[in-house]
Amino acid sequence: MKKLLTILGPTASGKTDLAAHVAYELGGEIISGDSRQVYRGMDIGTGKDLADYVVNGRQIPYHLIDICDAGMKYNLFQYQEDFLKAYEDIERRDVQPILCGGTGLYIESVLKGYHLSPVPQNQALRDSLTGKSLEELTSILQSLKEKTGSNMHNTTDVDSCQRAIRAIEIETYNLEHPTENRSFPAIDSVIVGVSIDREARRAKITDRLKKRLDNGMVNEIRGILNSGVKPEDLIYYGLEYKYVTEYVIGKLSYEEMFRQLEIAIHQFAKRQMTWFRGMERRGATIHWIDALQPMEEKVEETIRILKN
Repeated sequence: MKKLLTILGPTASGKTDLAAHVAYELGGEIISGDSRQVYRGMDIGTGKDLADYVVNGRQIPYHLIDICDAGMKYNLFQYQEDFLKAYEDIERRDVQPILCGGTGLYIESVLKGYHLSPVPQNQALRDSLTGKSLEELTSILQSLKEKTGSNMHNTTDVDSCQRAIRAIEIETYNLEHPTENRSFPAIDSVIVGVSIDREARRAKITDRLKKRLDNGMVNEIRGILNSGVKPEDLIYYGLEYKYVTEYVIGKLSYEEMFRQLEIAIHQFAKRQMTWFRGMERRGATIHWIDALQPMEEKVEETIRILKN
């Protein structure tokens, strides 16, 4: 049985490219740890970079990408179930499993074996929250968290009213119905973090955003809206889908969209690093390697860390 290798890092750190190169060397398969890459058709905005999964002409197998339709509300409970299926399948075949992503909550939920139960929609609660500002919703959420003692949902990831309302719905349910524990094994893993200097990260984020916009991100989002997905459902996914949708529906100018989105992605990367540092405080050992090293050196160092 091969031990799980987890490769994590902030956006624009090159973690997927590294994971694919390591998988190439070890004959491994990658399980995505990204909360938005599960959606079909949401390719450029979520940074799937599927070309990264082809190394020296070989397709690296990947899991939990393109598994549900845009507009759906995929959640942590579903992710745990889907992760476990993929992980057990890889394990049965005695192949090296590699978990790779930047959604700290998803990664930690499987490494620490969070016990969750599915939370149904509460329409009456949703109706009562409609019209409240994001600040008001955040305040309600923080108050509920104090009562439930919850630390499983990162409030800093709440960047739209819809997401805040869903988080309130979850906390309210957990307060009224003590979570029914279900068996989910904590999975032992070697964790490698890809660390990138703040200025280099900022430059890469800005450059990547320009490239994504040049490569058709606006048309991708316009196409999803034209397929019948409501603007508010796309805004729910945050970041690119929030700001570009607001540009497409005429709420923001192109310049406003670019400026606000660039700031939001920088803030998001900072929050990712805050989550990873929090994982270390909560007992995880993360072996940090420099994103700016040559790929060959990063691959060698990662494999050395895994084997030791």
